[in-house]
Amino acid sequence: MSASTSSNSPAKVAIVTGANRGIGKAIATRLAAAGLRVVITARDAGLLEKAGEEIRGGGGTAVEVAGDLRQPEWAAELVARAMEEFGRLDVVVNNAGATKRGIFPELSEADWQDGFALKFFGAVRLIRAAWPQLKMNGGSVVNIAGIGGRTPGAEFTVGGSVNAALLSLTKALADQGVADGVQVNAINPGRIKTDRLIKRVSALATERGLGTAEAEQEMIAAARVTRFGEPEEIADLVAYLVSPQGRLFQGSLIDIDGGETKGF
Repeated sequence: MSASTSSNSPAKVAIVTGANRGIGKAIATRLAAAGLRVVITARDAGLLEKAGEEIRGGGGTAVEVAGDLRQPEWAAELVARAMEEFGRLDVVVNNAGATKRGIFPELSEADWQDGFALKFFGAVRLIRAAWPQLKMNGGSVVNIAGIGGRTPGAEFTVGGSVNAALLSLTKALADQGVADGVQVNAINPGRIKTDRLIKRVSALATERGLGTAEAEQEMIAAARVTRFGEPEEIADLVAYLVSPQGRLFQGSLIDIDGGETKGF
């Protein structure tokens, strides 16, 4: 059985945020391939439309709803749109929310506000708006946080703080989810080959006069990991978590980072 329902039941519906590229796009594509109908959202309407076209081109069902989850009212509007399009909601994947890198003295009030506004408060509002439907359908929430929430560093002050808050939220909601029949988990990706990581590799290559492959291997060695990950690997894990086979996971904070996280 796939991550969708059986052939005699309506296909499940998922909202995936930050779905116009990278990990979010891979998740939406993977869930659509598993038979779910996906509502994808992001701020860049052009990229979002292309992502939707690719999903439909592969035989999946996708609806694009461009918007900004930093706006307090947008989460409720997004859930309403999903209900208008498909009449149900079963899965919420909170993936949106890049945060600014930089050491603490260089970070402004606006940097902190923006970091929490999208990735944390955007997730809070979306889960709140979706919870009644998730409770009705025995649905699932997957929060895409990051290993910086467990092992923050000087250059990831904002991101580590936001991720740690998201992990704590996951645990609290999972406890409530036991009572309400809603599955809640979080995934902590490590170094995944998204545009952001590729740019960092390119910058190191330029700085050190290295080839791209050499710069990548140097970063892998410095991080003491097996390799960089692919967005599709995160997507596969999400698809498993929200499938019937993944229902024993509840309140799990899953590191998928090639061994970078050394703590418990």
